[in-house]
Amino acid sequence: MGLVHEHLDAFPFTEPPVVLERDEDLLLGEPLPIRARALRDHDPLEAVHFSPRYVDAGRTHPKGLYQNDFLRMEVQTMTGRQGFYHRNADVDEVSYQVTGGRTLITEIGTITHAPGDFSRIPVGVAHDNLGDGDIHLLFYSPAPLAERVPPTRLAEYLPTPFPGWEPTVQNEMITEMRGGQGEGIHVAAADERLLLDRAKRTDARITLVRSDQTVWLYESPRLLIGQVVAASSDGRRYRRHRDADEIQYQVAGTRTLVTQRGTLDLVPGDFVRIPLGIAFTSVHSEPSTHLAVAAAGAVPQVAEGTKKARGTAPREIEALR
Repeated sequence: MGLVHEHLDAFPFTEPPVVLERDEDLLLGEPLPIRARALRDHDPLEAVHFSPRYVDAGRTHPKGLYQNDFLRMEVQTMTGRQGFYHRNADVDEVSYQVTGGRTLITEIGTITHAPGDFSRIPVGVAHDNLGDGDIHLLFYSPAPLAERVPPTRLAEYLPTPFPGWEPTVQNEMITEMRGGQGEGIHVAAADERLLLDRAKRTDARITLVRSDQTVWLYESPRLLIGQVVAASSDGRRYRRHRDADEIQYQVAGTRTLVTQRGTLDLVPGDFVRIPLGIAFTSVHSEPSTHLAVAAAGAVPQVAEGTKKARGTAPREIEALR
């Protein structure tokens, strides 16, 4: 396949990468015989797929995707209200709107989401959701996470957060860790009028961001959340994170992910985790957009895989190009 370039980088990617020239056949091929006992056997990469098309299944629990001690990723679907207010005790909560509409109702303002919108709920802020054919991704990580781009819109105080709303007494649940099942601290009843009227007394607001460019949108000492937007890619520039996993979610378009642990054809709704130390690139001739989550440490997959990577054939890659 010829000469390619590998960009060897390190989290948080503020320093220029080391650029290495590689023979692509050797980079992707089998190693020479080796007797090193430290070499472990590894399975091919696998994808996790959740359809980006909304299907009404009633009220469901969020589905976990990837999780470690500083990150939990999950996907949620809903129509109607969440049914309670949620307050994170120690993590910020970032969301990405995949499909449908969603109104985020919080103590520091209410804001509606359309596909492509990101928002962050700061630690300690009570919130509820009203979904309309809604699918959204959630990222929980120890506070503080911070936006790296200017806000697109800010939440507002709305005396009536959505048409037909009448204030009632609702449960308020406080959770620790990453807000997963079994991580609740306490549940108590609360007057939601009193909760939401806090926004009249503070300048703090939920911040929504979106972009049509390749950019890191959120950062913390161990996490980056962003997106990659590309009109095309010939796959001749590989990346290798020497100290970070990268989780990718295909938003739009299709592409072929080529790695040292196999090749995967990705379609909207596919997630894949590329472990630290593994070289990877993408090949596609049409526009493609995917989310990228870089974590300074391994983030195990907790969802069931739906397809495994195949062996990388040199002729296939050249044909794609």
